Amino acid sequence: MHVPENKLAKDLRAGQVNCGLWMGAGSPTLAEIAARAGFDWCLIDGEHNPNSDDMALGQLQAMAGGGAAAVMRVASAEDWLIKRALDIGVQTLVVPMIHNAEDARRVAAACRYPGWSEGQGSRGMGAYQARASGYGAYGNYVAEANDQVFCFVQAESREALENIDEIAATPGVDGVFIGPADLSADMGHPGNPGAPEVQEAIAHICSRVQAAGKPLGTVTFDVNDTQYLIDRGFQFIGVGGDLALFANAARQLAERARGFYR
Repeated sequence: MHVPENKLAKDLRAGQVNCGLWMGAGSPTLAEIAARAGFDWCLIDGEHNPNSDDMALGQLQAMAGGGAAAVMRVASAEDWLIKRALDIGVQTLVVPMIHNAEDARRVAAACRYPGWSEGQGSRGMGAYQARASGYGAYGNYVAEANDQVFCFVQAESREALENIDEIAATPGVDGVFIGPADLSADMGHPGNPGAPEVQEAIAHICSRVQAAGKPLGTVTFDVNDTQYLIDRGFQFIGVGGDLALFANAARQLAERARGFYR
């Protein structure tokens, strides 16, 4: 048996737009619903939400068979976090807070086994007992896995802005994800990613990443922004989140119900 093809990676490399849902609830039930709702991908957020390895594993199992690709954002660029995410079966990763070429090289290597054609991979060897290998059912997993990994690195600081050409050119960095909230905060505009200086920075990052031939990603919590983001060249677009959807729907429902008796 061969390693499953990373269809999301294939789409992105072909220039296609893929939209998805940010998942922070840590709920296999919500993950199962989301994976069958029509999104191209669903991202398990391990950075800003309490998604442990066990919780992520449960969501991946619930998503199996759904139409959405499973993506995970790890908590940080630590090698062991990347290794564990890959071993439980994630093929597309988003890695936050990448500031320079050295950060990018280290992350790209951590995503690949030794023998990687584009550089020296450093992913730890433990495939036989990993869900990613089908618990040994994919006999050529180690030989095939590197080609199915897709690694987004997040550019979300002044330092990343200054080093974007080197970051985008790093072998094994498959795409660049712009984190507008952290970027605006680091640029002195916390809570205001619409500030002109921040928007100029985002436009610069977009142009340099596109010049490098790499896909762009970002997230918005207003689906009406989608066409604008597509027009700017983004292909990997988060259009909402499970917690925000539930919170907003619950508030609206409570408000409507109260209208009948208050």
